[in-house]
Amino acid sequence: MRIGGTSIFRELGALTGLVFLCISLSLLSPDFLRLSNLINVMRQVTVIAIMTAGMTFVILTAGIDLSVGSILGLTSCIMAGLIKSLGIPVCLSVGAGLLLGALLGATNGLLITKARLPPFIATLGMMSVARGLAYVYTHGAPIYGLPSSFRFLGEGMWGPLPFPVLLMVLVFSTAHLVLTRTRLGRYAYAIGGNEEATRLSGVPVDRYKLWVYCISGFLAAVSGAILAARLDSAVPVAGTGSELDVIAAVVIGGTSLMGGEGKVTGSLIGALIMGVVRNGLNLLLVSPYWQSVVIGLIILLAVAVDLLRRRI
Repeated sequence: MRIGGTSIFRELGALTGLVFLCISLSLLSPDFLRLSNLINVMRQVTVIAIMTAGMTFVILTAGIDLSVGSILGLTSCIMAGLIKSLGIPVCLSVGAGLLLGALLGATNGLLITKARLPPFIATLGMMSVARGLAYVYTHGAPIYGLPSSFRFLGEGMWGPLPFPVLLMVLVFSTAHLVLTRTRLGRYAYAIGGNEEATRLSGVPVDRYKLWVYCISGFLAAVSGAILAARLDSAVPVAGTGSELDVIAAVVIGGTSLMGGEGKVTGSLIGALIMGVVRNGLNLLLVSPYWQSVVIGLIILLAVAVDLLRRRI
Protein backbone atom coordinates (compact mmCIF):
# COMPACT_ATOMS: atom_id res chain seq x y z
CA MET A 1 0.00 0.00 0.00
CA ARG A 2 1.61 3.25 -1.15
CA ILE A 3 -0.47 6.36 -0.74
CA GLY A 4 2.38 8.76 -1.43
CA GLY A 5 5.80 8.38 -3.05
CA THR A 6 5.27 6.54 -6.30
CA SER A 7 1.69 7.75 -6.67
CA ILE A 8 2.87 11.37 -6.41
CA PHE A 9 5.26 10.81 -9.33
CA ARG A 10 2.41 9.22 -11.27
CA GLU A 11 0.26 12.28 -10.61
CA LEU A 12 3.05 14.59 -11.74
CA GLY A 13 3.44 12.51 -14.89
CA ALA A 14 -0.28 12.73 -15.62
CA LEU A 15 -0.29 16.47 -14.92
CA THR A 16 2.68 16.96 -17.23
CA GLY A 17 0.83 15.01 -19.91
CA LEU A 18 -2.25 17.20 -19.45
CA VAL A 19 -0.20 20.40 -19.80
CA PHE A 20 1.58 19.08 -22.90
CA LEU A 21 -1.76 18.03 -24.40
CA CYS A 22 -3.27 21.48 -23.82
CA ILE A 23 -0.26 23.24 -25.34
CA SER A 24 -0.34 20.96 -28.38
CA LEU A 25 -4.06 21.49 -28.97
CA SER A 26 -3.73 25.24 -28.57
CA LEU A 27 -1.16 25.19 -31.39
CA LEU A 28 -3.21 22.87 -33.59
CA SER A 29 -6.54 24.64 -33.09
CA PRO A 30 -6.98 28.35 -32.28
CA ASP A 31 -10.45 27.56 -30.92
CA PHE A 32 -9.14 25.41 -28.07
CA LEU A 33 -8.18 28.27 -25.74
CA ARG A 34 -11.38 30.24 -26.30
CA LEU A 35 -13.21 30.82 -23.04
CA SER A 36 -16.44 29.35 -24.41
CA ASN A 37 -14.64 26.15 -25.40
CA LEU A 38 -12.84 25.82 -22.06
CA ILE A 39 -16.13 26.25 -20.19
CA ASN A 40 -17.69 23.64 -22.47
CA VAL A 41 -14.83 21.23 -21.75
CA MET A 42 -15.27 21.69 -18.00
CA ARG A 43 -19.03 21.11 -18.23
CA GLN A 44 -18.46 17.91 -20.20
CA VAL A 45 -15.70 16.69 -17.91
CA THR A 46 -17.83 16.93 -14.77
CA VAL A 47 -20.02 13.98 -15.76
CA ILE A 48 -17.07 11.60 -16.18
CA ALA A 49 -14.99 13.16 -13.42
CA ILE A 50 -17.57 12.75 -10.67
CA MET A 51 -17.90 9.07 -11.55
CA THR A 52 -14.10 8.67 -11.42
CA ALA A 53 -14.17 9.78 -7.79
CA GLY A 54 -16.42 6.82 -6.95
CA MET A 55 -14.50 4.45 -9.23
CA THR A 56 -11.27 5.38 -7.44
CA PHE A 57 -12.68 4.00 -4.18
CA VAL A 58 -13.66 0.77 -5.96
CA ILE A 59 -10.37 0.23 -7.79
CA LEU A 60 -8.36 0.99 -4.65
CA THR A 61 -9.97 -2.13 -3.15
CA ALA A 62 -8.88 -4.10 -6.26
CA GLY A 63 -12.47 -4.10 -7.55
CA ILE A 64 -14.15 -2.81 -10.68
CA ASP A 65 -17.55 -1.29 -11.43
CA LEU A 66 -18.80 -1.74 -14.97
CA SER A 67 -22.32 -0.61 -14.10
CA VAL A 68 -21.74 3.12 -13.56
CA GLY A 69 -22.81 4.11 -17.09
CA SER A 70 -26.05 2.15 -16.84
CA ILE A 71 -26.77 3.48 -13.34
CA LEU A 72 -26.27 6.98 -14.74
CA GLY A 73 -28.79 6.26 -17.49
CA LEU A 74 -31.41 4.66 -15.24
CA THR A 75 -31.27 7.23 -12.44
CA SER A 76 -31.40 10.17 -14.85
CA CYS A 77 -34.55 8.71 -16.42
CA ILE A 78 -36.12 8.11 -13.00
CA MET A 79 -35.42 11.68 -11.89
CA ALA A 80 -36.79 13.17 -15.11
CA GLY A 81 -39.83 10.89 -15.06
CA LEU A 82 -40.73 11.76 -11.47
CA ILE A 83 -40.50 15.47 -12.29
CA LYS A 84 -42.19 15.43 -15.69
CA SER A 85 -44.83 12.71 -15.39
CA LEU A 86 -45.72 12.74 -11.70
CA GLY A 87 -45.04 16.37 -10.89
CA ILE A 88 -42.91 15.52 -7.88
CA PRO A 89 -40.75 18.47 -6.68
CA VAL A 90 -37.24 18.64 -8.09
CA CYS A 91 -35.50 18.17 -4.73
CA LEU A 92 -37.48 15.01 -3.93
CA SER A 93 -37.04 13.62 -7.44
CA VAL A 94 -33.28 14.18 -7.41
CA GLY A 95 -33.09 12.72 -3.91
CA ALA A 96 -34.97 9.61 -5.07
CA GLY A 97 -32.58 9.19 -8.01
CA LEU A 98 -29.53 9.54 -5.78
CA LEU A 99 -30.96 7.03 -3.33
CA LEU A 100 -31.62 4.60 -6.17
CA GLY A 101 -28.03 4.98 -7.35
CA ALA A 102 -26.73 4.22 -3.87
CA LEU A 103 -29.03 1.18 -3.58
CA LEU A 104 -27.88 -0.19 -6.95
CA GLY A 105 -24.29 0.29 -5.85
CA ALA A 106 -25.05 -1.44 -2.56
CA THR A 107 -26.58 -4.31 -4.54
CA ASN A 108 -23.29 -4.66 -6.39
CA GLY A 109 -21.53 -4.73 -3.06
CA LEU A 110 -23.84 -7.42 -1.68
CA LEU A 111 -23.40 -9.60 -4.75
CA ILE A 112 -19.63 -9.33 -4.34
CA THR A 113 -19.39 -9.74 -0.55
CA LYS A 114 -22.27 -12.11 0.20
CA ALA A 115 -22.82 -14.05 -3.04
CA ARG A 116 -19.04 -14.02 -3.58
CA LEU A 117 -19.35 -13.08 -7.23
CA PRO A 118 -16.26 -11.58 -8.86
CA PRO A 119 -16.65 -7.77 -9.18
CA PHE A 120 -16.40 -8.03 -12.97
CA ILE A 121 -19.33 -10.47 -13.17
CA ALA A 122 -21.51 -8.76 -10.55
CA THR A 123 -21.20 -5.30 -12.05
CA LEU A 124 -21.45 -6.61 -15.62
CA GLY A 125 -24.80 -8.13 -14.67
CA MET A 126 -25.92 -4.89 -13.02
CA MET A 127 -24.88 -2.99 -16.15
CA SER A 128 -27.33 -5.04 -18.19
CA VAL A 129 -30.10 -4.96 -15.56
CA ALA A 130 -29.96 -1.18 -15.02
CA ARG A 131 -29.86 -0.45 -18.75
CA GLY A 132 -32.81 -2.76 -19.34
CA LEU A 133 -34.80 -1.11 -16.54
CA ALA A 134 -34.12 2.30 -18.11
CA TYR A 135 -35.69 1.09 -21.37
CA VAL A 136 -38.62 -0.48 -19.53
CA TYR A 137 -39.28 2.72 -17.58
CA THR A 138 -39.12 5.04 -20.58
CA HIS A 139 -40.35 2.61 -23.27
CA GLY A 140 -37.27 3.73 -25.18
CA ALA A 141 -38.47 7.33 -25.50
CA PRO A 142 -36.65 10.43 -24.21
CA ILE A 143 -38.07 12.52 -21.38
CA TYR A 144 -37.60 16.21 -22.11
CA GLY A 145 -38.93 19.65 -21.24
CA LEU A 146 -37.62 19.71 -17.67
CA PRO A 147 -38.08 22.74 -15.35
CA SER A 148 -35.41 25.42 -15.04
CA SER A 149 -34.82 24.57 -11.38
CA PHE A 150 -33.63 21.13 -12.48
CA ARG A 151 -31.69 22.38 -15.51
CA PHE A 152 -29.67 24.61 -13.17
CA LEU A 153 -27.77 21.49 -12.08
CA GLY A 154 -26.25 21.23 -15.54
CA GLU A 155 -26.53 24.72 -17.02
CA GLY A 156 -26.44 27.09 -14.07
CA MET A 157 -23.65 29.50 -13.22
CA TRP A 158 -22.39 30.33 -9.75
CA GLY A 159 -20.57 33.58 -10.27
CA PRO A 160 -18.04 33.10 -13.08
CA LEU A 161 -18.03 29.29 -12.82
CA PRO A 162 -20.54 26.71 -14.03
CA PHE A 163 -22.43 25.13 -11.14
CA PRO A 164 -21.50 21.54 -12.21
CA VAL A 165 -17.81 22.46 -11.93
CA LEU A 166 -18.31 23.70 -8.37
CA LEU A 167 -20.18 20.49 -7.60
CA MET A 168 -17.27 18.50 -9.04
CA VAL A 169 -14.82 20.39 -6.81
CA LEU A 170 -17.02 19.63 -3.79
CA VAL A 171 -17.16 15.93 -4.67
CA PHE A 172 -13.40 15.61 -5.11
CA SER A 173 -12.64 17.62 -1.99
CA THR A 174 -14.91 15.36 0.03
CA ALA A 175 -13.50 12.20 -1.58
CA HIS A 176 -9.95 13.36 -0.82
CA LEU A 177 -10.80 13.96 2.82
CA VAL A 178 -12.50 10.58 3.11
CA LEU A 179 -9.53 8.74 1.60
CA THR A 180 -6.90 10.55 3.65
CA ARG A 181 -8.63 11.27 6.97
CA THR A 182 -11.17 8.52 7.64
CA ARG A 183 -11.21 4.85 8.51
CA LEU A 184 -12.99 4.06 5.24
CA GLY A 185 -10.12 5.55 3.27
CA ARG A 186 -7.42 3.73 5.24
CA TYR A 187 -9.21 0.41 4.93
CA ALA A 188 -9.83 0.89 1.22
CA TYR A 189 -6.07 1.07 0.67
CA ALA A 190 -5.50 -1.85 3.03
CA ILE A 191 -8.08 -4.07 1.34
CA GLY A 192 -6.57 -3.40 -2.07
CA GLY A 193 -3.05 -3.99 -0.76
CA ASN A 194 -3.80 -7.32 0.91
CA GLU A 195 -7.43 -8.23 1.54
CA GLU A 196 -6.75 -11.43 3.47
CA ALA A 197 -4.26 -9.79 5.82
CA THR A 198 -6.71 -6.94 6.39
CA ARG A 199 -9.47 -9.43 7.19
CA LEU A 200 -7.25 -11.35 9.60
CA SER A 201 -6.38 -8.11 11.40
CA GLY A 202 -10.03 -7.77 12.41
CA VAL A 203 -11.25 -5.30 9.81
CA PRO A 204 -14.86 -5.96 8.60
CA VAL A 205 -13.76 -6.09 4.97
CA ASP A 206 -17.20 -6.88 3.55
CA ARG A 207 -18.75 -3.83 5.20
CA TYR A 208 -16.19 -1.44 3.74
CA LYS A 209 -16.37 -3.02 0.28
CA LEU A 210 -20.13 -2.55 0.44
CA TRP A 211 -19.59 1.14 1.21
CA VAL A 212 -17.24 1.76 -1.71
CA TYR A 213 -19.70 0.29 -4.23
CA CYS A 214 -22.49 2.29 -2.62
CA ILE A 215 -20.42 5.46 -3.10
CA SER A 216 -19.75 4.54 -6.73
CA GLY A 217 -23.45 4.07 -7.46
CA PHE A 218 -24.38 7.29 -5.67
CA LEU A 219 -21.87 9.38 -7.63
CA ALA A 220 -23.01 7.78 -10.90
CA ALA A 221 -26.50 9.06 -10.06
CA VAL A 222 -25.07 12.53 -9.37
CA SER A 223 -23.53 12.48 -12.85
CA GLY A 224 -26.87 11.32 -14.24
CA ALA A 225 -28.61 14.34 -12.75
CA ILE A 226 -26.01 16.72 -14.19
CA LEU A 227 -26.15 15.16 -17.67
CA ALA A 228 -29.96 15.17 -17.86
CA ALA A 229 -30.05 18.76 -16.61
CA ARG A 230 -27.48 19.90 -19.15
CA LEU A 231 -29.22 18.21 -22.08
CA ASP A 232 -32.72 19.08 -20.82
CA SER A 233 -33.65 15.46 -21.45
CA ALA A 234 -33.14 11.98 -20.10
CA VAL A 235 -32.65 9.07 -22.49
CA PRO A 236 -32.19 5.39 -21.67
CA VAL A 237 -28.95 5.22 -23.69
CA ALA A 238 -27.29 7.94 -21.60
CA GLY A 239 -23.92 6.89 -20.24
CA THR A 240 -23.45 3.97 -22.64
CA GLY A 241 -19.74 3.15 -22.73
CA SER A 242 -18.84 5.82 -20.18
CA GLU A 243 -17.59 3.17 -17.75
CA LEU A 244 -14.58 2.68 -20.04
CA ASP A 245 -13.74 6.39 -19.96
CA VAL A 246 -14.11 6.39 -16.17
CA ILE A 247 -11.83 3.39 -15.65
CA ALA A 248 -9.27 4.79 -18.09
CA ALA A 249 -9.28 8.16 -16.31
CA VAL A 250 -8.66 6.50 -12.94
CA VAL A 251 -5.77 4.41 -14.29
CA ILE A 252 -4.26 7.35 -16.20
CA GLY A 253 -4.37 9.30 -12.93
CA GLY A 254 -2.11 6.76 -11.24
CA THR A 255 -4.49 4.38 -9.45
CA SER A 256 -3.42 0.77 -9.94
CA LEU A 257 -5.94 -1.75 -11.23
CA MET A 258 -4.37 -4.21 -8.78
CA GLY A 259 -5.56 -2.06 -5.88
CA GLY A 260 -3.92 -0.39 -2.92
CA GLU A 261 -2.23 2.50 -4.76
CA GLY A 262 -3.52 5.81 -6.04
CA LYS A 263 -5.09 9.15 -5.16
CA VAL A 264 -8.38 10.75 -6.07
CA THR A 265 -6.62 13.92 -7.23
CA GLY A 266 -4.83 11.86 -9.85
CA SER A 267 -8.19 10.55 -11.05
CA LEU A 268 -9.35 14.13 -11.56
CA ILE A 269 -6.31 14.81 -13.73
CA GLY A 270 -7.06 11.63 -15.68
CA ALA A 271 -10.66 12.75 -16.25
CA LEU A 272 -9.41 16.12 -17.50
CA ILE A 273 -7.07 14.36 -19.93
CA MET A 274 -9.93 12.26 -21.30
CA GLY A 275 -12.14 15.34 -21.66
CA VAL A 276 -9.44 17.38 -23.38
CA VAL A 277 -8.65 14.52 -25.77
CA ARG A 278 -12.30 14.20 -26.82
CA ASN A 279 -12.67 17.95 -27.21
CA GLY A 280 -9.43 18.20 -29.20
CA LEU A 281 -10.46 15.44 -31.56
CA ASN A 282 -13.75 17.22 -32.18
CA LEU A 283 -12.00 20.52 -32.87
CA LEU A 284 -9.64 18.80 -35.28
CA LEU A 285 -12.67 17.30 -37.08
CA VAL A 286 -11.55 13.75 -36.45
CA SER A 287 -14.20 11.20 -37.42
CA PRO A 288 -16.21 9.78 -34.47
CA TYR A 289 -15.16 6.31 -35.62
CA TRP A 290 -11.50 7.21 -35.31
CA GLN A 291 -12.19 8.90 -31.98
CA SER A 292 -13.32 5.52 -30.64
CA VAL A 293 -10.08 4.00 -31.91
CA VAL A 294 -7.99 6.69 -30.17
CA ILE A 295 -9.86 6.33 -26.87
CA GLY A 296 -9.48 2.55 -27.05
CA LEU A 297 -5.74 2.89 -27.60
CA ILE A 298 -5.48 5.25 -24.63
CA ILE A 299 -7.26 2.69 -22.44
CA LEU A 300 -4.94 -0.12 -23.61
CA LEU A 301 -1.86 2.06 -23.07
CA ALA A 302 -3.00 3.09 -19.58
CA VAL A 303 -3.55 -0.53 -18.51
CA ALA A 304 -0.26 -1.66 -20.08
CA VAL A 305 1.68 1.07 -18.27
CA ASP A 306 -0.03 0.16 -14.99
CA LEU A 307 0.93 -3.51 -15.39
CA LEU A 308 4.50 -2.55 -16.33
CA ARG A 309 4.80 -0.35 -13.23
CA ARG A 310 3.69 -3.27 -11.05
CA ARG A 311 6.42 -5.50 -12.48
CA ILE A 312 9.24 -3.01 -12.01
